[in-house]
Amino acid sequence: MDIQPYEIHVSDETLDDLHERLERTRWPEKELVEDWSQGIPLSYVQEMCGYWLHTYDWRDREMQLNRFDQFVTTIDDCDIHFIHQRSPHEQATPLILSHGWPGSIVEFQKVIAPLSDPTSHGGNAEDAFHVVCPSLPGYGLSGKPAVAGWGVEKIADVFAELMIGLGYERFGAQGGDWGSAITTALGGRHPDNCLGIHLNMVMRGKRPKDQPPTEEETAALEAAAYYRDWDSGYSTQQGTRPQTLGYGLSDSPAGQLAWIVEKFWSWTDNQGHPEDALTRDEMLDNVMLYWATCSATSSARLYWESFKSLRPAQVHVPTGVACFPKEIIPPVRSWSEGTYTDIRQWTKMPKGGHFAAFEQPELFVEDVRSFFAQIR
Repeated sequence: MDIQPYEIHVSDETLDDLHERLERTRWPEKELVEDWSQGIPLSYVQEMCGYWLHTYDWRDREMQLNRFDQFVTTIDDCDIHFIHQRSPHEQATPLILSHGWPGSIVEFQKVIAPLSDPTSHGGNAEDAFHVVCPSLPGYGLSGKPAVAGWGVEKIADVFAELMIGLGYERFGAQGGDWGSAITTALGGRHPDNCLGIHLNMVMRGKRPKDQPPTEEETAALEAAAYYRDWDSGYSTQQGTRPQTLGYGLSDSPAGQLAWIVEKFWSWTDNQGHPEDALTRDEMLDNVMLYWATCSATSSARLYWESFKSLRPAQVHVPTGVACFPKEIIPPVRSWSEGTYTDIRQWTKMPKGGHFAAFEQPELFVEDVRSFFAQIR
């Protein structure tokens, strides 16, 4: 592969345009309730947009993201951006981390150093990983596929090609959200290359219908019903009409921010406010990668692509699962065992939600180290 160094740099023109749009935002009227049940509150969006405009320092945040070694290559006519942080320990295990929506590589910024350089972060040399974090095609810093067909399986095949092209014939994989589906596909479709997978979200699987649900299963079924009835509208829109959605989100930074930050409220382990789990700067780092690259539409297309075609392959490679209590739908091991036939580790976490590495980096790193130590 032709691999070129990459440095994040958003142009001054893009930043000036962002600031002008934020200043000219046309606001809707206030919601008619005193909570988030009608959506992200007007006052909080205005507060966040004011912070984005007057306080948030993208150049500083950009510099922090650029502390990682980044590259770009082209696979199947699509540019793939990726962090490639090699460990100082040569015997480190190659590991690819895959994000989802509405995430990005910024989700992993607190775990890359501990994973790649464990001896500087409370671990041992044998815990080391050569860490690869790609931006999903159509997301942020990667290119936007110019043709249809880029669903989960296609992305998994491209990521396998990326890892092999980097010289990693055998590697581990980790993911949540769409990254979980991609990681599952890596384990199922490329078992000769993928030595094992670690997930912080699992495919739901099938529940036996000939017996009453357990307490654990009841909680998962109730969460699934809530998601279906109250929390999945974004998914339906992105899975059916991503192009229509994109016009508004691509034109309004306030709209793009609201579309993403609502999920940081809904899917993190918080006490009623997203800033209980993540800082404003962390959330805006993520929003910026969507806004600056105009990725609202191209990222949403993954739903349109994959909801039509996704047929998860059974995974026989060793699997580890980190169960964070505020995951959208809590995983149930017995439901998962039909898809993942060799579950070696199933950890019930004390805290954390959907954005595991972002919210609870120490717990995330500890569990990844523990799992891969068993299968190296």
